[in-house]
Amino acid sequence: MTMNLFEGIEQDRTWREELCPGALVLRGFALENLAHILTALSAITAQAPFRQMLTPGGFRMSVAMTNCGACGWLSDRTGYRYAGLDSETGQPWPRMPEVFLALAQEAAASAGFQNFVPDACLINRYQPGARLSLHQDKNERDFDQPIVSVSLGMPAVFLFGGVRREDKPTRVPLTHGDVAVWGGPARLRYHGVMPLKEGCHPLLGGQRINLTFRKAA
Repeated sequence: MTMNLFEGIEQDRTWREELCPGALVLRGFALENLAHILTALSAITAQAPFRQMLTPGGFRMSVAMTNCGACGWLSDRTGYRYAGLDSETGQPWPRMPEVFLALAQEAAASAGFQNFVPDACLINRYQPGARLSLHQDKNERDFDQPIVSVSLGMPAVFLFGGVRREDKPTRVPLTHGDVAVWGGPARLRYHGVMPLKEGCHPLLGGQRINLTFRKAA
């Protein structure tokens, strides 16, 4: 019998799941202001559309990405980095909406990280089969600041590993509205996302949107 990692999660949207010291999932935390979040998201992607970036090795990423905020995360043959301008348009990234900033700060504070002021929000779009391999978020300057990751749309399995790539990751099911926060001793843990399965979300269709807030500069 195959175990359903998502069984029971939709029924209880109020609890906190501790992953390890410094990391937890706030179930359903983003649902309260969802309409405003989706409206802001639509405006951002109209100005800075999703694109599948190249890795330094020349491979096309399966996840489509865009950004908002003072800094945007980029990947191409020259490497991974943050930049204030969208490389495709030459224009500044869209301003981070107040509803995004408030969500990130409230989630961080709920996880024990006060005074978080993100200047970057990487927005990922997963469609069926898209995945994110295990990696560390280490292009930021201040590792004392946490990562706040918001899941919208289709459910996904988040892989949360250790401080070494070879450490076996825990499989963490994430559903619509869940917010994962990690920092402190967990800040440089490896993490990723398993391939998205086929499905259809009532609001977002057959995709998952992930908002990842960071203090980059």
